[in-house]
Amino acid sequence: MPTSFLGSALRGTFFILFGLWWSVRYPLRYLRRKGNAESQPGHGTQRVEAFEGAVKALFALAGILLEQFTPAGPHLQLHSPETRGWTDLTRWHYTTIYLFFLLSGIVDVVSHSRLKLPLGLDRLSLSVALLIEGLLFCFCDYSNAALDHHLYSLLAMAIFAGALCALLEVFIRDHIILETFRTSSFLLQGSWLWQIGFVLSPPWGGPGWDQTDSSNFKFLTMCFCWHYAGALAVLAANAAATRCCNESCQLRFGDIDVELDCGMCIRKGKKSSGGALLPESPSDDK
Repeated sequence: MPTSFLGSALRGTFFILFGLWWSVRYPLRYLRRKGNAESQPGHGTQRVEAFEGAVKALFALAGILLEQFTPAGPHLQLHSPETRGWTDLTRWHYTTIYLFFLLSGIVDVVSHSRLKLPLGLDRLSLSVALLIEGLLFCFCDYSNAALDHHLYSLLAMAIFAGALCALLEVFIRDHIILETFRTSSFLLQGSWLWQIGFVLSPPWGGPGWDQTDSSNFKFLTMCFCWHYAGALAVLAANAAATRCCNESCQLRFGDIDVELDCGMCIRKGKKSSGGALLPESPSDDK
């Protein structure tokens, strides 16, 4: 399957950005709820979920437009009457993937709006989008490009892992282990898409890696494991930084509730009618 470095890098960046965001957001929310066992998801959480869905939908829509309406794109023409054949099925392949992520983003927004769709529908739509992505990569025509097939088979493992995790979240909501595993699968998928770009179409030009060298297969399999180790290292570092920031905030401001989903610190108790907590002025200390 033809692959451009820019396209692979852009798709990888999408997953990396979401993975990095979740690697900070979920540990923060977990610490907040651990500190206050009675806390329930509020309007802040719903706003963040809706915002994530909107960003996801915009990224997917941009991907569809880029695949279809660039000068070399099919411009929504699936079958060519001139050649009596299909028109650039690779671009239609990615357009289909973007379409389901677009639908997932729309479901995220609507699920956390006033319509009050069934709980878990957002995770189900994400799981379906990932399943469609993995399905298309598994049954793509790689011809005699054995290295391509190996690279995308490894990618499919990360995709299906994320899909399974999202499906479990339909029934087990707000579970930090499942959220962490889904985050790691997104980071792995994003970094591996970058790796695919470097292997099959290097940005400095020239041919890709040798499709017949068996040592390339062994190295890339090890490299895939290293990518996942890197994803876990990022998760651990962000979780540690999150904990330090949370404890620092509590030590500095005292008896507060950290509204993590809104990015604010709010003082607890009856004295908290002022809303967002600001650093106390010197006059307040007196």
